[in-house]
Amino acid sequence: MAVHIDTGNMRSPVQYQSKTLEHLGLVSGMYDELEIGKLIDQAIPQDLTQRTVSIGQAIKAMVLNGLGFTQKALYLTPLFFKDKPVDILIGEGIEASHLNESTLGRSLDSIYQYGVEKLYMLLSASTVDKLGLLNKFGHLDSTCFHTDGKHNSEEDSKENVIQITKGYSRDHRPDLNQVVLQLICEQEAGIPLLMKPLSGNSSDNTDFRETISAHVEEMKTDFNLQYIVADSALYVAETLQTMKKILWITRVPERLSLARDSIHALAPSLMSDLTQSKFTSICTQYGDINQRWVIKYSPQAYQRGLKTVNKNCLKQSKAEHKAFNKLCKQDFACEADALAALSVFQKTLKRTQIHPSDMEKTARYNSKGCPKKGQEPDYSIYHIRGSISSVIETRTRELERKSCFILATNQLDEAELSAQDVIDAYKNQQKVERGFRFLKDPLFMVSTLFLESPKRIMALTMVMTLCLQIYAALEYRIRQVLKTKQQTFPSQKGEAISNPTARWVFQYFRGIHLLMINEVNVFVLNLNEHHLILLELLGKPYQKLYAGFR
Repeated sequence: MAVHIDTGNMRSPVQYQSKTLEHLGLVSGMYDELEIGKLIDQAIPQDLTQRTVSIGQAIKAMVLNGLGFTQKALYLTPLFFKDKPVDILIGEGIEASHLNESTLGRSLDSIYQYGVEKLYMLLSASTVDKLGLLNKFGHLDSTCFHTDGKHNSEEDSKENVIQITKGYSRDHRPDLNQVVLQLICEQEAGIPLLMKPLSGNSSDNTDFRETISAHVEEMKTDFNLQYIVADSALYVAETLQTMKKILWITRVPERLSLARDSIHALAPSLMSDLTQSKFTSICTQYGDINQRWVIKYSPQAYQRGLKTVNKNCLKQSKAEHKAFNKLCKQDFACEADALAALSVFQKTLKRTQIHPSDMEKTARYNSKGCPKKGQEPDYSIYHIRGSISSVIETRTRELERKSCFILATNQLDEAELSAQDVIDAYKNQQKVERGFRFLKDPLFMVSTLFLESPKRIMALTMVMTLCLQIYAALEYRIRQVLKTKQQTFPSQKGEAISNPTARWVFQYFRGIHLLMINEVNVFVLNLNEHHLILLELLGKPYQKLYAGFR
């Protein structure tokens, strides 16, 4: 907003203008440090002399919008930048009005035409190289994003275009159409190495296999990736047989009888001390693939499982006891019928057993009143009698399965990858899960999936993933420079820490504004000592952004 103040004794009024900078300078600085805009403009053919906003700059505007955490949809991007120093953040001569829906939409079209996955891998390969990340482990997972509208849900699927339709909803919204996003993230900073938009009805069991088959060679070449880490959706015989060119670590699904038998055989020794975590390794074969299994007991899983198992046992036992009482009240014409009914009922029991069981025979007479002495009964009825008790073994086995889990790897050499290394690598699966939580934050680009074109939605998922890349890279850089220079940053509680989250740093930079006087003199407001130290550690490009010029 510009304010004119007439001093009376001056030839012309003084013009004051305020712009909101806050944490966006950090985002812009990291985007430029990684040369993302430059790489995009080099990769996608465009006549830069005929454009006010290049595709790289348009993507930067979307990234700034996405990481602005203000819930602004794409068509509201000019409104988002109305009070921002656009020329400082994006480029000289660019105004908020230039970042309109048409400009951004055409940029999304260009991304789709170039290739969504291809362009992203170009950018991520450069990013991990600039940050010096090792990329030994790649963590594979997927999630879904819901959209409004039918899109192409009722049309036949087309080649290279996802189908936005209903499918298995991880967010428990089966009523909405969705798009699935698949990521492979490195584990040091959590930066996505590969992203892939998929149709809403896709299945991890098959899509994991297709992704690895299509990209395994370039992942090894471009990123030096050695291991793929994934959840139990990867542990499918057909998938494992296609992964002979790369090493993998995955969780073995409990539903496999071999897994259950292994847990029950080893759990007694692993759970000898319930307070201590313990693991062991065995060699086995599944899907004609030789592999090593690490069976681990977790005290935390035991405590969670104890509550679940006890709750389920009590509920099921009560239900089975009630059903047995009802069966005992039932009349049977002969003992054979009663025995048959008891046999059928026993097969339904999951947590209890009947012991002992017997038949009670009761005489019945057609005439009213008391029968005469020595009178033979006209017929007899039979009732089932017995007591019902819980099966301790069932509870024990279920608790064992809740307390222990199995990780599998085709790296048979323990000297190359120890059992503890397998466990640690799988724990880092939370890096990709953390990325999904970030992308699903209600403040992050919450309305941007209201696009009508499936092709643009595919391109937008790349921009969303790029936002995650910038966020993760910035967090990694901040933590690295603080650690290297032995500096700290204040936490939410005012404590000195060296590992702040980027989200907290963003919040700490709130309230930073630029005050421009007559569009010549620029003053940066509300910068404190901690802001200045961090900017100095990050380097001169960041300092210049917060000095009000490039």
